[in-house]
Amino acid sequence: MLLAGKMGYRRVTRRRLYDDAMPAPRAKRPESSSPWEARRRRGAGHALKRDAVILAAARAFRERGYHNTSLDDLAASLKVTKPTLYLYVPGKEAILFECFRAGLAQIQATLKECESAAGPARERLFAFIRGYAAAIVGDFGWCMLRAEDQHLGVAMSRRIKLLKAGIDKRMRALIEAGVADGSIRDCDIRMTAFALAGALNWMGHWYRDDATLKPAQIADRFIDVFNRGLRGRD
Repeated sequence: MLLAGKMGYRRVTRRRLYDDAMPAPRAKRPESSSPWEARRRRGAGHALKRDAVILAAARAFRERGYHNTSLDDLAASLKVTKPTLYLYVPGKEAILFECFRAGLAQIQATLKECESAAGPARERLFAFIRGYAAAIVGDFGWCMLRAEDQHLGVAMSRRIKLLKAGIDKRMRALIEAGVADGSIRDCDIRMTAFALAGALNWMGHWYRDDATLKPAQIADRFIDVFNRGLRGRD
C-alpha cells in the first residue's frame, strides 16, 4: 500500500491570457496543450515546460501503462522531438519518479495543513483522508500506486520507499494524536493506518472519472465506516 510501504501537482495552472494587438481581425488559433506550440506561450519558461512533460507522462502511463509508453509517444503528444525531452528529464525512469513526487507533493501539502490545524486529531485525520482520496484518483495517482512495481533500479526504488515511509509515519502520528486527545479510541495504530491506506489506495484501481460519486463523497463514506464502524443495534 502507498502509505505503508504506497502513497499532485495541483492539476489547475493559472494562465495569463492576453490578446495581441493586430492590424486587422484574424481567426484565432485553438490553444495548444503543448507549451512549445502555443503562440501565446512562446516565452514559457523551463519549469513550465518541464511540468508539461511530467503531466503528459503521468496521463500516458495511466492510460497505457509505463512499459507501453515510449519517449517517442510522449514527445509526439507534446509535439516536440524526443531529444527535446532530455532538456527537462534525463530519462524515462526519472520521469516516472517525478510523476510519483508530483502526486506525493499534494499529499504532503494536505498533511502539513492537517498537522498545523487546530481541533481534534480525528477531524484533522478525516481532512487528510479527503485530500488523499482526491490525490489518488488524480493525474498522478497511478504513478503513486504503481511506480514501485515497474522494475526500477535499486536506488530509485529505495528513494520511493523512503518517501512512502515518511507519509506513513506522519499519518500514524495523526492517529496517535487522536488517541492521546481522546477523539480516537485506543487502537492498533499500525493496523489502523494500513486499513485506511488500503481502502484509499484501492480507489486508484477502480475509480473512474464518470463515476456517480465524486472523490470527496467516496472519502466521506469511508470516513463514516471508520468513524461509526459496522456495528448495528444490539
